[in-house]
Amino acid sequence: MENIYEELGVSRPVLEFADEILKGLEERFRQIDETAEYNQLKVIKAMQEARVSAECFQATSGYGYNDLGRDTLEQVYALTFHTEAALVRPQITCGTHALAVALSGNLRPGDELLSITGKPYDTLEEVIGIRPSCGSLAEYGVSYAQVDLLEDGSFDYEAIRAAIRPNTRLVEIQRSKGYQTRPTLSAKQIGEAIAFVKKINPQIICMVDNCYGEFVERIEPSDLGADMVVGSLIKNPGGGLAPIGGYIAGTKECVERCAYRLTSPGLGKEVGASLGVMQSFYQGLFLAPTVTAAALKGAIFAANVYEKLGFHVVPNATEERYDIIQAVEFGFPEGVISFCEGIQAAAPVDSYVTPEPWAMPGYDSDVIMAAGAFVQGSSIELSADGPIKPPYAVYFQGGLTWPHAKLGILKSLQRLYERGYVKLPDAILIYEPEG
Repeated sequence: MENIYEELGVSRPVLEFADEILKGLEERFRQIDETAEYNQLKVIKAMQEARVSAECFQATSGYGYNDLGRDTLEQVYALTFHTEAALVRPQITCGTHALAVALSGNLRPGDELLSITGKPYDTLEEVIGIRPSCGSLAEYGVSYAQVDLLEDGSFDYEAIRAAIRPNTRLVEIQRSKGYQTRPTLSAKQIGEAIAFVKKINPQIICMVDNCYGEFVERIEPSDLGADMVVGSLIKNPGGGLAPIGGYIAGTKECVERCAYRLTSPGLGKEVGASLGVMQSFYQGLFLAPTVTAAALKGAIFAANVYEKLGFHVVPNATEERYDIIQAVEFGFPEGVISFCEGIQAAAPVDSYVTPEPWAMPGYDSDVIMAAGAFVQGSSIELSADGPIKPPYAVYFQGGLTWPHAKLGILKSLQRLYERGYVKLPDAILIYEPEG
């Protein structure tokens, strides 16, 4: 084993340091496997109840009328997330697009959108109109307000009560941290916030940005009152196989409005050919619980490695997990860049490429992204990224298998170690590399 790691560029000091940490993670990993088993059975049950058949994998073209695979898959998602309906389409290009469809489909001129988890993810700023952009909600007369989380990352209930107005139509809750170093929210926390909002005004639509959180717990926000949960198929629920797509699961009324927004008034869910991706969508969902478990193990391993070395990590090494993202705060740009270079060097695709910060569309600063993925931009595959701005934190996620996630962390540590940004404990150092 040491020899193959050495051939992949991982030195013995790095490997032995990591192996010592892994000895203390056996119980955590066993619990993750139990959650994966539960969620795997949940998905199988949904597929059986929806009577998935080989015919569901057939491609359709044109209008896509009577697309059995598409309609059955949406039934599977509704059963999995325990909702009335779902919209699952390759025509939804990414998570931001899915969220934009959900928001624009359910908001009208004069309505107000209220975020109760502070500033939303960077790419939503232009969707909402926080940063002016062509076609934003602001251009269509939708106003925006936000309530920041408290310092400990919990909901500020008194501020939420004060912020809800007669024209507050939709409350947005972002489960994951985005490019922030705040805690991710559990399904239980989200459920409590939804109950609080509904008590004030039952007509308010509660939408959860569920990206990176699917199958991490045994329950989803939709089990606890969310009117819509929204996500990307090139994250957790696609299982690494979906080549594109997004989903919206929720009440029949909310999902129907989303469908009319995605396609056209009068057409809705009836059109939209599956174009030969159905087998990947079904098989990806089937694999999603175990793939998510692999990514979770990688995140926990990363937290323990970098916390041991003295860096601030969110979540910390012992906290419960509610998404697959691990933030490591370096405090200097070279740390973020070196980490991402190590992740890229561990990839099965484009491992020879060196990632560099660039002005990526939708972001307000240069961003570096490392992902040698089979699906471009797939963040359920091993990847890391971060904005080149204080506090210079990197966000690590994914890993279709645990061994690959482990290799990625080892390579990131190797890169930092070689450049002198970290020093491994003397008790574990076997030899000093030449130079």
